[in-house]
Amino acid sequence: MKLEQSKWNGCPIRYAAELVADKWTFLILRDLMFRGKSSYNALLQSSESISTNILADRLKKLEQHGLLSKQRDLANRKQFIYSLTTKGTDLIPVMLGFFEWSYKYDEKSYLSAPLVEKIQSDIQGISEEFKSGKVIVLNSTEP
Repeated sequence: MKLEQSKWNGCPIRYAAELVADKWTFLILRDLMFRGKSSYNALLQSSESISTNILADRLKKLEQHGLLSKQRDLANRKQFIYSLTTKGTDLIPVMLGFFEWSYKYDEKSYLSAPLVEKIQSDIQGISEEFKSGKVIVLNSTEP
């Protein structure tokens, strides 16, 4: 799906904002990247209570723009499994940057200091860990 020319004028920030810069898209990406969620129902169960129509819309948009793919679940043919594409996983360092920034400015952040230190010292290394499917527990007080 091409961006409408009226919405994109070559500016890289505007391009990124068009694709991923809304609350729900960020939270869906978070769940796919860092919480191991991959089905519509699992994404629907997130603590932020996304509505069904918004979830369906954002998943469709992410798929159309090549950030995720949708495959029928072999174990349950009525269900689809969503997974990040290379274009989607390439956002992991960006999301980790948001982790670091939020930890610095949000006193209620539930991130652990060791994880933030690891992000600061080796964001590419930790990104590769996530890309390879490693699940890293952010903190036991995670909502």
